[in-house]
Amino acid sequence: MKPILLINPNSSAATTTMMVGIAAACAPGGVQVQGATATRGPAMITDGAALAASVEEVIAIGTQAAPDVAGIIVGAFGDPGLAELRERLVVPVVGLCEAAMLEAASGGRRYGVATVTPQLVEAIDGRAAALGLLERYAGIRLTAGDPRALAAEPALLVERLADAVTACIEIDGARAVIIGGGPLGQAAVALTPRFTTPIIAPIPAAMRQLLQMLGLTI
Repeated sequence: MKPILLINPNSSAATTTMMVGIAAACAPGGVQVQGATATRGPAMITDGAALAASVEEVIAIGTQAAPDVAGIIVGAFGDPGLAELRERLVVPVVGLCEAAMLEAASGGRRYGVATVTPQLVEAIDGRAAALGLLERYAGIRLTAGDPRALAAEPALLVERLADAVTACIEIDGARAVIIGGGPLGQAAVALTPRFTTPIIAPIPAAMRQLLQMLGLTI
């Protein structure tokens, strides 16, 4: 079959490589995952303006690649360009935030989000509202520290996110917690076995949703 394309709206090739690796590890035999990296925006999207500005390039990348791929993952947690690509393309398109929230809220679970970007809280809240999941949404818990600085220190990032996850569970009553961000993919995978409460890693969640849409399973 044709490959799956993961579009990274962040302009970091290293982040693209990391995310593609996580997605590929979720793919069944014979399914390849390719990456495409945006070039116009910041290396890490940390605010609503950058998220909105990334939409145009995500649409351009996805539209150009669509004839040659089986499906597309939009690899930023705010799902930039997701709705527009779905309107334009025949191939299935999924977004990290949508996939993770749908999975986290399954079975009527109350869920929260642990993340590093305070200036994206409004955008993430907006995705919960757009998906009709506000009744199950426990809100966001943020890490302490600058998002870019944390991303440069993987061990510290995991520990700060672990604190945020704990707050989601113990204070907000979440029964599933999403690690909110494409560049946080490795941290999400690392945190999953540390909690008995389900930790939702967005990249695997997006792969599960897309493979189901393609009639495949992990």
